[in-house]
Amino acid sequence: MKIFKWGLRVLPFAYMAAIWIMSSLPSDQFVKLPDSQIDHTIKESLHLIEFAILYVLLVLAMLTRRQAFTPTMNIACALIAALYGISDEIHQSFYAYRSASWFDLVKDFTGISVCFYFIRGALFKEKFRRLGNLLRRV
Repeated sequence: MKIFKWGLRVLPFAYMAAIWIMSSLPSDQFVKLPDSQIDHTIKESLHLIEFAILYVLLVLAMLTRRQAFTPTMNIACALIAALYGISDEIHQSFYAYRSASWFDLVKDFTGISVCFYFIRGALFKEKFRRLGNLLRRV
């Protein structure tokens, strides 16, 4: 169980490193679909989940601590994910084969906000009981 908790604590940093590395590479470095419009649409929609996943990983890491997870800590996790999204867009702007845009940031923040809504509801608002029970077991 201790290894699992330490794994959850390290996972956000490994994920952040993976985001940083992938942002340094061309968007078709790993996968390129035959239809360029579908390829573009799928890759653009990934912004909705990329930083939402980071936020969830940060929450899970914080839940492994003995200290109680508070609404303030929840907001801090969302802000860290959002700030990392901003830094990622800035990072991408230095590469000719990548693009940075305000719309990408809106998609990043939207994904974070949706997950924030569910996690806040589950842990602090008595909504989404199954999710709350699952999160409390971490």
